[in-house]
Amino acid sequence: MKIVILTGAGISAESGIPTFRDSGGLWEGYKIEDVATPEAWQRNPALVQDFYNQRRDNVRSAKPNAAHKALERLEEKFNVIIITQNIDDLHERAGSTNIIHLHGEIMKSRSTFHLHLVYDLGHKNIAMGDMCEMGSQLRPHIVWFGESVPKMEEATIITMKADIFMVIGTSMVVYPAAGLLSYAPDAAKKYIIDPNITSELDLPNLHYIEKKATDGVVKLVEELMG
Repeated sequence: MKIVILTGAGISAESGIPTFRDSGGLWEGYKIEDVATPEAWQRNPALVQDFYNQRRDNVRSAKPNAAHKALERLEEKFNVIIITQNIDDLHERAGSTNIIHLHGEIMKSRSTFHLHLVYDLGHKNIAMGDMCEMGSQLRPHIVWFGESVPKMEEATIITMKADIFMVIGTSMVVYPAAGLLSYAPDAAKKYIIDPNITSELDLPNLHYIEKKATDGVVKLVEELMG
């Protein structure tokens, strides 16, 4: 049985990683257009670099929570693929092995001009003057607002083959990822787990679990494993 899981900021928020949508469109006091767009990088790359270095430090200090660990347990019994909107590595650190990062990975850098050149950062941050092997400035390996989402097609194809599709901790307003749920087969069981469900969707076999991830995910995983 194939379980496909779409995770958003809500699951990582419980590990202490803040979300910009919880603070009036600000992300740790920054406007998104000043730190998370290609135009921001062109205007002030040092500011963008510093912003993501701070976020990276925040991710390093965070730990996977009960929801991350529960999703890893599913691999004992099912074919599990996690499609995440999150840029952190908490799913990996919890032990999940099949993860698609739609919006990039903060623990990696990439070349500004040679997009295929991607590097693991480990415990390092990125400084202005850090270059790829072709001599271009390194930038965060992040999909910024206004950029295409390269792995969206792969995620869509995987979703179309799901037997169970879960949506965890996402507002379902950031597209194109928010549209994935509609690609799940009619026969697939679908679950939305979030404490702030604001809209009713007209989809077959859809179940709402209005709980935070560490409660709702753990309970659902126990049922599936049982």
